Amino acid sequence: MDNTDIEKIAVKTSIVTIIANFALTVFKLLAGIFGASMALISDAVHSASDVFSTVIVLIGVKVSAKKADKRHQFGHERYECVAAVILAMVLLATGAGIGYTGIKNIVTGEYLNFETPKIIALVAAAVSIVVKEIMFWYTIVAAKKVNSSALKADAWHHRTDALSSIGSLIGVVGAICGVPVLDSVACLVICLMIIIAAVRIFIDAINKMTDEACDEKTEGEIREFISSFEGVVRVDDLMTRKFGNRIYVIAEIACNGNLPLYSAHEIAENVHRGIEQNFPLVKHITVHVNPCEIEEQNES
Repeated sequence: MDNTDIEKIAVKTSIVTIIANFALTVFKLLAGIFGASMALISDAVHSASDVFSTVIVLIGVKVSAKKADKRHQFGHERYECVAAVILAMVLLATGAGIGYTGIKNIVTGEYLNFETPKIIALVAAAVSIVVKEIMFWYTIVAAKKVNSSALKADAWHHRTDALSSIGSLIGVVGAICGVPVLDSVACLVICLMIIIAAVRIFIDAINKMTDEACDEKTEGEIREFISSFEGVVRVDDLMTRKFGNRIYVIAEIACNGNLPLYSAHEIAENVHRGIEQNFPLVKHITVHVNPCEIEEQNES
């Protein structure tokens, strides 16, 4: 799958979720206001941040899909990580704001003055849980298909919104049952969930921006695949690094030292093409050939 296909899938997914989030934000905000639920209003703010964050993801995906140019000869994939970092910051700020409101209402006793939530707030919270969970699965499937860290971050943003809606539901039920403080407590639960999601997204994005190696399973599969090529005596060294949603590989292979340069080069080219064709996430592999003695080859 090339960058153009990845961009099309990511853009389509983002546009669908932007429209759904905007509609859900308006619905929850109105239900929170007319249904007298502070927790639901906080949840609506969370959904509003989803609209903004998905726009950031959309921009990041489009920029990262651009082809390499003279100034960015390795491509633009890391811009997607930048989008994920910005998304994490937006989430953190949103969570902190909601948490501050909840703490203030509890400390000052403001929750005692709240009107008892109405049934519409209960219905809105339940609808939000279902819709956001559907959006999570819709986005996470697309994220895995194109291996997009920004889309994956956006998907978990939807999941935290679904979880926060559960908090809203509990708060509304508690307030209706005569325990109004639960509405403000629900704001704190929502705050905690959002902050945890923000930290996870931030750490994942930073790892991908600092040349983190692939997991051992992936490296083992690449090493085993290289060893299967005719003419490769052994794999002397293998290094990998993540570059946004793609992987760069540097491999040192040992070949018969008596082979003509042309033959050794052909083996290296076969390994190069084979890796890029069989490991879609590998954007480029550099293969270095080390000579080995004939006796050493026979032992292998």
